[in-house]
Amino acid sequence: MNVIIIEDEQLAQDELVRIINKRFPEMVITARLYSVKESIAWLQKNSADLIFMDIQLSDGISFDIFDYVDVRTPIIFTTAYDQYAVRAFKVNGIGYLLKPIVESDLVSAVEKLDYQPARLKDLLSQLKSGKTYKSRIAIKSGDRFSYINIEDVAFFYAEERVTFVMSKEGKMSIIDYTIETLDGLLDPKRFFRLTRGCIASIDSIAGVSKYFNSRLKITLKPQYEGVLLISRVRVPDFLQWLDGE
Repeated sequence: MNVIIIEDEQLAQDELVRIINKRFPEMVITARLYSVKESIAWLQKNSADLIFMDIQLSDGISFDIFDYVDVRTPIIFTTAYDQYAVRAFKVNGIGYLLKPIVESDLVSAVEKLDYQPARLKDLLSQLKSGKTYKSRIAIKSGDRFSYINIEDVAFFYAEERVTFVMSKEGKMSIIDYTIETLDGLLDPKRFFRLTRGCIASIDSIAGVSKYFNSRLKITLKPQYEGVLLISRVRVPDFLQWLDGE
């Protein structure tokens, strides 16, 4: 796999090279670029399989590159600024890492790439078949059963191996699904797995605020009894979902 690095800080560039060589020996770094101008000139004549791209460069911001070059290569952004996350995922971004780069975060971002033919075949098959998602969920109460329509669900959460569904009206019920199972049955445009034990609908998001260590704190409606924190590595995915991408 051929990759390029667009980074104007020599120490940051060297650290990326170190991690790539250590964790991804199959990658070949074909170019190390330092500016918007240099990157435009290179990309107009060459291509790569993956780009590691800083946002603030010596002669501008890297988004200026896309005004001159149609870049369709997956990009992992590396930056000291967190205000560009949404914009980054509109230009082929698959990762948004804040400096100083944490090695495990970079590895997680790269692992989002999947070029396996079998996987691509499965994705095409799903698209052709028009995959459908759950429209309602059965609810058990003693010896009686009922259901809740998906559009009436605020969020799902698990406690001590029991899964609950909370309606938009604030009614809580027990369901016979695990969070893991639900994660594959719900429309990803409508629902997002905030934590290992909670999946929320877009309609239930009452507030999003920055939290310690580049995480996000989420407030739900109806109120969720607990603290919901989006991990640093999943913040870009959440912001992309929040933006409707």
